[in-house]
Amino acid sequence: MSRPVLVGRLLELDAAGVLTAAHVRAGAQVGGVAVRTVWRWLDAARTEGRVERRPRARLELSEQAWEVLAKAGGNVSVLHRHLKDAGGEVPSLASLYRVVRRDLEAGRVLPDRVVVRREREEQRTRQALADLALAGPREGGAAKTVVRRLPRPVPAASAVLPSVESGAVAGVVLPAGARLVGTSSVRAVAEAVGQAMAAEGAVCVFGDPGRGKTAAVRMALHEVPPGWRVTWVPVPVRPSVAGMRRAVFDALGLPGRFPHTSALADAAVAGALGEARVLVVDEAQRLPVPCLEYLQSLWDHPGTRITLVLCGAGSERALARLSQLASRVGAWQEVPRLAAAEVAAVVTGFHPLWRTVPAPDLAWIDPSCAHGTFRMWAALTAHLQNALLTTADAAVDRALLRRLFRRVAPPL
Repeated sequence: MSRPVLVGRLLELDAAGVLTAAHVRAGAQVGGVAVRTVWRWLDAARTEGRVERRPRARLELSEQAWEVLAKAGGNVSVLHRHLKDAGGEVPSLASLYRVVRRDLEAGRVLPDRVVVRREREEQRTRQALADLALAGPREGGAAKTVVRRLPRPVPAASAVLPSVESGAVAGVVLPAGARLVGTSSVRAVAEAVGQAMAAEGAVCVFGDPGRGKTAAVRMALHEVPPGWRVTWVPVPVRPSVAGMRRAVFDALGLPGRFPHTSALADAAVAGALGEARVLVVDEAQRLPVPCLEYLQSLWDHPGTRITLVLCGAGSERALARLSQLASRVGAWQEVPRLAAAEVAAVVTGFHPLWRTVPAPDLAWIDPSCAHGTFRMWAALTAHLQNALLTTADAAVDRALLRRLFRRVAPPL
């Protein structure tokens, strides 16, 4: 018998003045509850006029909270910290996990991480273009004579690397809650780039894929001396000289439409490069010899002040095809694998999630899966966050880690 029907009949007996304790005991037996519970039901009906169960307060997340969770890639801990910073009454972290899991199981969908990451990158790019105050094209041409420039006393870049939180360095995408770590390789890249800036020379940063070359260069150029600018030039698909000329023009953010002749385009680019600037070409290993010759012509131009940074897996082999440019490289900086001795310190500084993993397990993860590759550690971090969020009572043990290894390791 349901509660409303039982309470209704007891109230009818009560109104007739014939309700006894025996009726209440019989009702409790029929309803499968305690006698005291039936008396409470009757009291609620008499005083509040309520025969149904009192509705329990249901914790709901606002749309703003879901937006914060989406930007954090589904990391509930980031949402919890955001709510604490906002002030007011904050539910516990366990309650937030239950609410998020409940709504996701009910059909709530978080935006795809790739979409969120793309929107974030587009926003950063628009902000970077807005921040650039580039000089316009200069009038007149410059002599084609190649002049060997003398080193200028410019402070080395990032001799002491700043502590940068997640997202503080544009162009570096990290798992939620992660932060960049100044490893020995990052410090070596910063020193090489700083010396190249002091001489307005060229530097080649190379190493196998996933070792953090681009992140190291971005950290090294995160804060440059006053008067310097940094420009990242994307390598076009199937690059040609015309494509590289257009890529440099667009990367500099020059005003007006792209010139209809190569001479006008070169004059505009050379004019903008007359101020101290670091020109970074990532994925330089894809450049054929004619494109490398074009970059060399920009560096050799007497009216330009360029520090050329060529970065990419195999970029040293691409430069070897053009001995004239290779001879101008002042530093060949390799980014090696993460040394076994610094794995524990680096990954625990990279994300607090790894601080909960015993040191023997960290030492086991690297040779078993990551192999000193920072990109692999970042992928493992993201998958581990997802597993802890979506799996009830998940524990970070070797069984869980082995399952994640199969997700991030390429099939044989």
